[in-house]
Amino acid sequence: MIFDAVAGELPLVQRVWSARCEATASFTSVAKRSTIIAFARSGDMVEVHVHGPETRATTMTCPEGWEFFGVELRPGAYLPLHPPLGLADLHDLQLPTPSSDRIVLDNREWEMPTEQNIDVFLDRLVRADLLIVDPLVDEIRHGDLPRGMSERTAQMRFRRAVGISHRKLVSIEQARRAARFLASGGSIADAVAVGGYYDQPQLTRAMRWAAGHTPGELRSGTLFLAF
Repeated sequence: MIFDAVAGELPLVQRVWSARCEATASFTSVAKRSTIIAFARSGDMVEVHVHGPETRATTMTCPEGWEFFGVELRPGAYLPLHPPLGLADLHDLQLPTPSSDRIVLDNREWEMPTEQNIDVFLDRLVRADLLIVDPLVDEIRHGDLPRGMSERTAQMRFRRAVGISHRKLVSIEQARRAARFLASGGSIADAVAVGGYYDQPQLTRAMRWAAGHTPGELRSGTLFLAF
């Protein structure tokens, strides 16, 4: 399995990723923090899925001969027809694909994008109000309370737009930083600081739920992880 990801250069995109499977392989999908639109193809067969945030690691299988690419939206960007709260933790939505080059969304057919023109597809969704971003999510995410809004209302709005609570998003981001550091060969002691944990036992618990492995296993270099 070959996996690649690059930072998103589009306003609503966190990153764009792609993968292809030369042989059937299992891998661990690390906890995710936002909505993902994923496209899969094998020959003439095409599938399009909308994923919500994932609050724990998942073991998945990449079938031989399949190719994938997707866009991970920034927290707060989502499809209002399919709010992330209803998609969280593998309650994925599969969009209809009447042919290999068409997608149905909002009872309308759209041209199937490629990795090279995904920006055009997303821009069309934005102009049709089928892809939106809550402008207050970044403010709430960084600890600021919008003027005139109570803490309870702010948290409800954050959860509606992101699909998980602000506290859970922060914990996922902490765990992903630490898991990446460990997977690149960083020491367990330093990973405690990288993730902002109190001690090694707290790091170990976080790695188990977020990455599906212990810190030592993550450092081994033998695992395939999809961040």
